[in-house]
Amino acid sequence: MNLRLQEKKIFFASDFHLGAPDEKSSRDREKKIVSWLNEIQDDAAAIFLVGDIFDFWFEYDQVIPKGFIRFLGKIADLREKNIPIFFFTGNHDLWMKDYFTKELGIPVFQHPIEVTVEKYKFLVGHGDGLGPGDNSYKVLKKIFTNPVCQWAFKWLHPDIGMRIANKWSSNSRITNIAKNENDFKGDDEWLWAYCKQVEQSKHFDYYVFGHRHLPLNLPVGNKARYYNLGEWVTHFTYGVFDGKEFEIKKYGV
Repeated sequence: MNLRLQEKKIFFASDFHLGAPDEKSSRDREKKIVSWLNEIQDDAAAIFLVGDIFDFWFEYDQVIPKGFIRFLGKIADLREKNIPIFFFTGNHDLWMKDYFTKELGIPVFQHPIEVTVEKYKFLVGHGDGLGPGDNSYKVLKKIFTNPVCQWAFKWLHPDIGMRIANKWSSNSRITNIAKNENDFKGDDEWLWAYCKQVEQSKHFDYYVFGHRHLPLNLPVGNKARYYNLGEWVTHFTYGVFDGKEFEIKKYGV
């Protein structure tokens, strides 16, 4: 994929986790996200939404989760303004299919993609299941992405399916907090290790991922950087590239 800035900027954000942990806090966060989108729209050459935008999302043949109408309305408005938007699935919303593509012309990516912006090369993805370790999740991901398992889940009534999924999502967050998963792990940062591994065989100027919930800016070899976008539950951070440099910024500061 090749993008031109035309004196504008490219924006990156991930891990909105809309829907969690409760309706009120999610609604407040949603309004803040819409406010951010309103502020950046005139400067945006493109917007990358890099996974876990929703805390849970499952597309039945004729049903999608209710709620998030302010956010959905805003991205529809951005598309009407011909601003390109690119969605990535995360570990919480990996059951996104073609609703956004058919309804809004927004492509949805399940894996990292290579993007060239002017002369700079990016590798962009959510980041779940990449790098060493996290073997239990990698097994779960194979189950969750198995077509037969998805077909079986689809036959649950949506009210039952959503209740089960939201309970699992809540337990996942509690487990991560107990394991201090949001603490910086130094050389054991597995996405950082993944970037270093990729860089040995193919060069990218920028590696941009979400999933870790930590805003990070780390070197990859001598000529590349790994950026983690953080999240919008506590950090409210996002990435912006102006053609010269990539920055992690905090909304509301």
